[in-house]
Amino acid sequence: MPSHEFPPFYRPDSRILILGSFPSVKSREESFYYAHPQNRFWRVIAACADMPAPATLAQKQELLSRTGIALWDVIESCDIRGSSDSSIKNALPTDIAGVLGRTDIRKIILNGKTAERCFLRFQTGISLPYAALPSTSPANASWSLERLISVWQKELDLNI
Repeated sequence: MPSHEFPPFYRPDSRILILGSFPSVKSREESFYYAHPQNRFWRVIAACADMPAPATLAQKQELLSRTGIALWDVIESCDIRGSSDSSIKNALPTDIAGVLGRTDIRKIILNGKTAERCFLRFQTGISLPYAALPSTSPANASWSLERLISVWQKELDLNI
């Protein structure tokens, strides 16, 4: 059963927590979020922040720090085939409340349907506002980059 082998990314002044479901194989290999080159996450966030898309880990962390975004996932460990969310079984939750207690998070963004479903199942005591947005995964091919950016910009209020 794979487990989440790298920590959440946050700073004490983080205001928005973006939660995915569980790291992809590529993200687990690189020990950081959204590492698959076809995942559109970094291009979406950069466009929402009106900044260039980051290429390196340092640039990704700088983008998150400058925008007040924290990253983590809702699943700590699970049975999964490859990177397929649809294959997830026996999921155990991460300690999201622990991160919330160390930050200034005011809103939670759920990246995709699996993240939303697991968040609602596991995190019943969290009362912050949240928004479930379409996944930036390449598996969500019916959503173009431009359409993703449009929807994410409406919910990702970087000024909160």
